[in-house]
Amino acid sequence: MYLQTIKGELILKKILSLLLCLTVLTLFSGCANDKETASNDSENTNKVKIVTSFYPIYIETINITKGIDGVVVENMTKPQTGCLHDYQMTPADMKKLENANIFIANGAGMESFLEDIINDQKQLYVIDSSANIPLLIDEHGENPHVWVSISNCITQVETITEELSKIDPNHADQYHKNAEDYIARLKDLKNEMHAAIDPLPNKKIVTFHEAFPYFAEEFNLDIVGVIEREPGTAPTPTELTDIISQVKNLPTKALFAEPQYSSTAAEAIANETGAKIYTLDPVVTGKDDPDAYIKAMQENAKTLQEALK
Repeated sequence: MYLQTIKGELILKKILSLLLCLTVLTLFSGCANDKETASNDSENTNKVKIVTSFYPIYIETINITKGIDGVVVENMTKPQTGCLHDYQMTPADMKKLENANIFIANGAGMESFLEDIINDQKQLYVIDSSANIPLLIDEHGENPHVWVSISNCITQVETITEELSKIDPNHADQYHKNAEDYIARLKDLKNEMHAAIDPLPNKKIVTFHEAFPYFAEEFNLDIVGVIEREPGTAPTPTELTDIISQVKNLPTKALFAEPQYSSTAAEAIANETGAKIYTLDPVVTGKDDPDAYIKAMQENAKTLQEALK
């Protein structure tokens, strides 16, 4: 009986010791998890979170911020969205803006649907990348498609870089270095495209919509007709008759559709005129590739060489 009592006490002591060890381990584990959570929260707080409005601004920004630790760039819209003429905000878009420090817009009216929303996001530093660009104006108002001109794209990169350096001076040198490298490549691209386009004998073109006036101005092209003033809005019978007449009078019968939109109207005009349909890309959609703008513009130059020779 005595021995059984001793054994019972020993077992009880072992159980108590085991429980004590488990309690200590749990406490230390909890502290470690708390430290890890605090560390992660601190990391997230210290990050510079940038949201861009749509694809061409995203491409410019990832070139400026490339390789910089602590700077995160996210595009608000999907890379297949295209121009934001009739864009409707989604809850996911709102979440991105709420979590961002900086919002980079094209400006020139492209994101006019966002004005009230941005005003409600007091934490956002908003960069208007078109602020230093003279805008083209027609009967429909200011044309927002400034990035399609390489010179304007360079100005946007410069504006974004200066504004990012103001709000995030710790990375200013890196922003400027990346921007200088990208601008040097854009200048080479512009010279390359002038060499390809300037000698072409025919400079009159019919484009799909109002995305190319800045491009045409830069490369001395003459846009004599536009198939759809707004994407998705088919030309009226009168407009269609006028475009068909314009195309019939062209020395080189070429129509330029865009990869982001249906070419149905262009095909109808081609059937009436015998014109050939080509594709010019305004670079509003594409892959997550820092070189996407340069590659698309090089393809545009090849297309124009083939169509206007």
